[in-house]
Amino acid sequence: MMKPLISRVVAVHDISCFGRCSLTVIMPILSCMGIQVCPLPTAVLSTHLGGFGQPAFCDFTDHMSDFFQHWKREGITFDCIYSGFLASEQQIKVVCQFIEEFSQNTPLVLVDPVMGDEGKLYSTYTSHMQEQMKTLIRKADIITPNYTEACFLLGEPYQDDHCDIASMKKWLLALADMGPSMVVMTGIPWGKKKIVNLGYDRNKGSYWEVSNDYMPARYPGTGDVFASVLAGSLLKGDSLPIAMAQAADFVGLAIKKTFDAGTNPQEGVLLEAVLPWLCRGFSWE
Repeated sequence: MMKPLISRVVAVHDISCFGRCSLTVIMPILSCMGIQVCPLPTAVLSTHLGGFGQPAFCDFTDHMSDFFQHWKREGITFDCIYSGFLASEQQIKVVCQFIEEFSQNTPLVLVDPVMGDEGKLYSTYTSHMQEQMKTLIRKADIITPNYTEACFLLGEPYQDDHCDIASMKKWLLALADMGPSMVVMTGIPWGKKKIVNLGYDRNKGSYWEVSNDYMPARYPGTGDVFASVLAGSLLKGDSLPIAMAQAADFVGLAIKKTFDAGTNPQEGVLLEAVLPWLCRGFSWE
């Protein structure tokens, strides 16, 4: 098969049919950045898991291998493998296998270890899955845990007020020691003034910090938005600090626009209103 004309990402995520998150934000964001997105669904849910009661849930574990084995037979390759919400321990093993079988062209492997938020694991997650996630992280080039997920991965206590940046840098080192060469930790609380995102590149021995103003509202899916812009920016050749800055700026714009509109936070950010900001940076080459 011919090399694709534009970068191609396989997004191993769920489809939450209501509430902007996972594939319903990943696909339009990366498309606006001039990148083809091929979904490998992990589950289909009627809504996301953030406050709509008990969603209808279809587990795709039994189909995932069939999908990517077909791609393999057809000679389809990817420039990036981007994994997020996984619905079961078995799915973690399936994604590990997928990465191994599609590694011949050394794609960028970005793992967003989606496990929880605000100090709590998601309802579908177990402590054993939490441990198994570390096996997937070992195969990643870059991981993007939020602060809660970093706490669970490292066995550290969760604080919801103010974190010490020096301590957070040690956490980045510890996460990098699990395998990935780059780590970006998002949503680090800094009182009621700002939300900090910290990045580390082991190959360069460098740290970077970008932040957004604190807004008194929580929107599901902002981690997916951040990681998607980050992946797109890296695939377009940007450095990690530039990719982090672009992701933080876009998330900040989306949150401000949504907060000013006063919409129901459970529905996520008003992505449709801010996508033109990403599209303006795209040029065909």
